[in-house]
Amino acid sequence: MATHKHIQPNLVFADESGNIYDHPELLMLCRRGGELTPPRPDELIPLPEGSEFFLLPGRSALGLDPETGQVEELEELAVAVFASPAHTLSALAAYNPRPGAPVLPLFAYGAVGFAEGRFWVCARRVDQDRRQEFGNIPRERIENGARKLLTELPGNRLVRHLTSCALTYGCPAAKNFALGRFEAPLPTSRTCNARCVGCISLQPEESGFPSTQNRIAFSPTEKEICEVMLRHQAKEKRAILSFGQGCEGEPLTEAARIGKAVAAFRKAGGRGTVNINTNASLPATLPELARAGVDSVRVSLNSARQIPYDIYHRPNGYAFADVLESIRTAKGLGLFVSLNLLYFPGLTDCEAEWDALSALVEDTRLDFIQLRNLNLDPELYLGLMKDVDFGPCMGLANFLKRLKKTSTWLDFGYFNPYLDKSAPATG
Repeated sequence: MATHKHIQPNLVFADESGNIYDHPELLMLCRRGGELTPPRPDELIPLPEGSEFFLLPGRSALGLDPETGQVEELEELAVAVFASPAHTLSALAAYNPRPGAPVLPLFAYGAVGFAEGRFWVCARRVDQDRRQEFGNIPRERIENGARKLLTELPGNRLVRHLTSCALTYGCPAAKNFALGRFEAPLPTSRTCNARCVGCISLQPEESGFPSTQNRIAFSPTEKEICEVMLRHQAKEKRAILSFGQGCEGEPLTEAARIGKAVAAFRKAGGRGTVNINTNASLPATLPELARAGVDSVRVSLNSARQIPYDIYHRPNGYAFADVLESIRTAKGLGLFVSLNLLYFPGLTDCEAEWDALSALVEDTRLDFIQLRNLNLDPELYLGLMKDVDFGPCMGLANFLKRLKKTSTWLDFGYFNPYLDKSAPATG
């Protein structure tokens, strides 16, 4: 989607009832790290279809007076947007927290403005894949697909879990499984060896915010997993089958179970891309998984530096060095390696972060970076990182441009890619 360099959107704010207005005089501001600035000329795009608006309780809207150049605070509340999948935010909403402001739920809070009869957001579409767009698909079709799965595999607990995820939580991956398309989720692990601050399936009471979904409450058998894999690849010609979902812990803690299920799937003629979304904490598990038929791993991290990584992921029984070893091991095994880079505008796109990430890419020759928004209250994340030196911010566009220039083989996206094994290898 093309950016619009000459747009100057007005501030968007809301009253206590949730009614949204655009300010007749003040301009939109956005936030990168601790800085408030107008949007960069190259980052405004029309608000993508499927995005969601958020009213920010306990947070005053901030706008820019174009006559004086001063930041003005309103009595009304700030508004943010969660950009639809495939889009990465390049700036966050500008606001001033009031005393006693509640901790925000686990979403990303993008800067939004209004001009020329439409809303605008600071973001970039980083993936053209449409796998999580459901605007033209009636809910009845998803419900019918779920019912058919339950009929075809009546004793499979994993099917029951995934149909509940699709219909109760609206999980995009589970909905796609019900529709028999794109990427199927394979949640397997009940436990995790990290305690990520923004974990979406398990939060302690003292966190101040709830998890957005429940963690899987059982361990599926190899047979149950294999049945789901075979069912999905029978429906989708370019099937992607992924372990390590938001509703589970760390899949490498169940590596033996996953390896047996994948081996059974391959032995039964199963095709498609088998992927593991992981924190990469257990490098010794990877050779057996590769032998079983796993094709790719996606490693989640908020930073390629140990200190910010440890602050956010809070590893329990492994070290950042294990993550790096896993990436090197996976590449050595011939696996496709992606990073699930949890992107936070104003910190991730800073010089120190770029230096570390660029060095990691060059050292390991990893293949792909998925640019996912870090879903966490901005005040909470900035507070966690207050003592970390990030250096000056370069912006998302320059961040990506510089990475591509130094690592020409590297690709970017938002989703796990289907690996066409007939295509020549790269890297």
